[in-house]
Amino acid sequence: MPKRTTVVLEDDSYKKLVEESIRRFGTARAISKVINSMVEEATKHSGKQDELLKLLYSRKVAKTTAKDLEKDRRRLSMRLETRS
Repeated sequence: MPKRTTVVLEDDSYKKLVEESIRRFGTARAISKVINSMVEEATKHSGKQDELLKLLYSRKVAKTTAKDLEKDRRRLSMRLETRS
C-alpha cells in the first residue's frame, strides 16, 4: 500500500524531477512515479554493490605486483590504440 511522505528538494533537483516527469508521463504531476522508479532502480543495484564489496574484500586467489599490473595495462592500452 502506498505511503505518503514529504520530501524537501533543492530547486535544481525539483526542476529535474519535473522535467523527467513531463518527459516520461507527459505531466508534472507524476513526480511520485519518477521518484519511485528511481528508488526501485537504486535498490535493485544495491545487491550488486554488496557482491562487489564481498569480492573486493574476499581472500584473493591470484597475486600480482604493481610492476606486472602496469606492464599489462600498457600492453592493453597499446592494443586498444592500434584498433582505432
